[in-house]
This record gives sequence, structure tokens and C-alpha cells, in this order.
Amino acid sequence: MGQTAVQKILARASGRREVAVGDVVEPAVDLAMSHENAALVINQFREIYQGTGLEPRVWDPAKIAIIFDHRVPAESAKTASNQKRVREFVAASGITKFHDIRGDRGGICHQILPEYGYVRPGQVVVGTDSHTTSHGALGAFAFGIGATEMASVWALGYAVNIQVPGTIRVNLWGAPPAMVSAKDVILHLVGTLGAAGATFRVLEFHGEALAALNTSARLTLCNMAVEAGATSGIVPADAETERYLRDEAGVAEAIEPVLPDPDAAYERTVDVDLDALVPQVACPHTVDNVRPVTGVAGRPVDQIVIGSCTNGRLDDLAVAARILKGKTVAPGTRLLVFPASGRIYGQAVAAGYVADLVAAGAVVMNAGCGPCLGVHEGALGDGEVALSTTNRNFKGRMGNPASEVYLCSPAVAAASAVTGVITDPREGGAR
Repeated sequence: MGQTAVQKILARASGRREVAVGDVVEPAVDLAMSHENAALVINQFREIYQGTGLEPRVWDPAKIAIIFDHRVPAESAKTASNQKRVREFVAASGITKFHDIRGDRGGICHQILPEYGYVRPGQVVVGTDSHTTSHGALGAFAFGIGATEMASVWALGYAVNIQVPGTIRVNLWGAPPAMVSAKDVILHLVGTLGAAGATFRVLEFHGEALAALNTSARLTLCNMAVEAGATSGIVPADAETERYLRDEAGVAEAIEPVLPDPDAAYERTVDVDLDALVPQVACPHTVDNVRPVTGVAGRPVDQIVIGSCTNGRLDDLAVAARILKGKTVAPGTRLLVFPASGRIYGQAVAAGYVADLVAAGAVVMNAGCGPCLGVHEGALGDGEVALSTTNRNFKGRMGNPASEVYLCSPAVAAASAVTGVITDPREGGAR
């Protein structure tokens, strides 16, 4: 029986010819990513060396990436002090893949890694963030780990006690209609599978529709694979992967795709018909509580957020700007926009998207995670309702357990900003 993409990646990284689902392996890590929680990793890392008489040294500083994104600029003295400690550790350790709070090189970790070509097909990528699954969009096996596990990776260079996951094959057929995007695809899939439907599994994406989806769309799919409980999502590398890495990330080195065997064994296959898909909305307080936008249309919203690692890329901002151009954000509704990176912010300025959004009444913030996790910028008041292009809507996710969060695509968010209620972007006035 053949091997899936992730089985092949783990076999190669573990020095084995092949692996079976359920095997426990210790794969070499190609890239280890943290954000501000690197401060926690540093504490655990130093504890490993206590009493040994050895100087703490990371195994390979070139394979560690640290990006400040969750609380930028620092919202408190505690955060600022932790960021200072991380800067000192980065300098002392010789870590070069460090993205501090800057307008040109800053941004969200899950955008920075692909944007700078840090992720390649066939790699093992670990990150102290559950949405590390995003990087499977480039054909890597990417998954989240905790601070203690990351500390051991920093010391050893490999991940300890990794169980080879089974794989669910997801076939995407047809073509999405107007105003339907990758966000609607993944919301529909999460709603179909359920929040635990892919637990300890990998979602491996295939199908005729996949070739037409750019890397931005693929990042959205893999980003939210974890919302179905998946260990990771992966898009086996193809021509679009190479185009992105060459043309947008500036990668000149050889690119070696790791593809599943034709007779690979999948636990199940899920088919998604994009032709029949309509805009989707995830309702409070779980991501799998998904309905067609028509099922929740008319719900008043206090705050709308466009951005994040899920939908803060240039094409997302372009959709929002196109819908909002010449219109005005509804009275009583706040619209916050968070580009995924400083580079994207600059491109959106050059394209005129930022001017259109600001003219409509949006507040465009610095590149970063913003209100997504509820610890910095854009918190909700008691009883308020938010509509967001982010990836989670758990109770208290945007800073207040007494509020409600709905998830949607940039098109639904922008159309709703004009009306002040959840709106189907296919309606004539939103186009």
C-alpha cells in the first residue's frame, strides 16, 4: 500500500523508508516557529540545561523563526518586558529569522513564513501556535506544539514522540460561484466534518478545483483545518506552489515536492462540490456551527473585522475594497481592518485599497493579530456582536465572553459593513 504525503515527509525526516499510521517517530525539524510566546519557550529551554554545567545553545539558529504579532505594539509593561527578553535571546543565539515590530518586515507569523520563503515542500514545520497548520499550503507537514515541546526542539533539533496521523482526502470539484471563496469552502468543510471530525488526522486537499486556487486561498484552507480537529492540512506541492515560492517569496533553490502515492491509503474521502456552494457563516460559539449566509442574514452587528492570518492577504483586502468603494460603513457599526503583513499593507496602499477602505469609514490598523484572540485591540463590549474573517468564534474569543462572534469571508464582511447587518454579498447592492 502506498504512502500519503505526510507519511512520506515523516519517513524521510525520521530516516526511515516508510512509516505506518500509528507509528511513533522523532522527525528532524526543518523550521521551528514561535511568536511572543517564545518568552515561555526560553524559560523551558533554560530549564533543560539547569544542573548540567552546559551553556544553553539552540541546535541550529538558522532553523528557528520568531515573529512578534499577537500584541504589537506592546499593550502592557509585561508584554514589553517579555518582548525585550526575546530580543536579547535572539541576538545572543544568532537567530536571523526574527521579525520585530516593524512596518516593512512585520506581520503575522503565518503570513511571514510563506512570504519570506521560510517554508518549502516536504519540510517538517512546528510552531507554538495551533494555526501552524497554515503552512501545509506549501506542501509541508506543519503542526502546532506546546512551549515545553518547542524547548526540546530548540535543544535537540527533532520533535519527540510524534505519532504518524491518518489522512482524510478532501476532493474539491467544480468552480466557486461569484462571491464564494476559500473561506466559504473551509467553513463548509468544518461544518460537515464537525469540530472533532478530523481529530489526530491530516486533511490532504486534492481535486480539479485545487489547481485554480492560489496560495492565498490554500493558506486559508490549511489555516482552518485545525478547526475540524486536524493535526494539519496539506496541499501537495504543484505548479502554483513553485510559482508562489519563485515569484512572490523569491526562492531560488531547488524545490522538491513530496507527493502521495497513487495507491495511498486514506481513512475516508470527502467530496466538496464548489459549484453548489454559497457564502457561509459560522455562528456562535463554535466554528462548526455553520449556516448559509441566508440563514443568518439581517442579524445586526456592532463590529466587523477584516484581516488576520486567515483572510488578511492582498486579495482579501481587494475584495473588501471593491465592495466598499464609494460606499459608507453603516452608522453604529465599526469596521477594523488588519493586514496580515507589512508588505501586504504597503501593496494595499499602492493599489488604492487602503484609501478606499478609509474613505468608507474603516479603521486600518497595523499588521498583526489585532482583536482575533481578544488580548489586544478591538475588544468587544458586553452584548455586542462581531462579524469577522478570523478563524475562531469561541465564547470570549475576541475579549469578552458576554459577546458573540460570527465568522465569514471578506465579501460577506464588507457587504455587511455597508448595511450594518449580516448581508449576502450576492445581493445587487453589495457588488
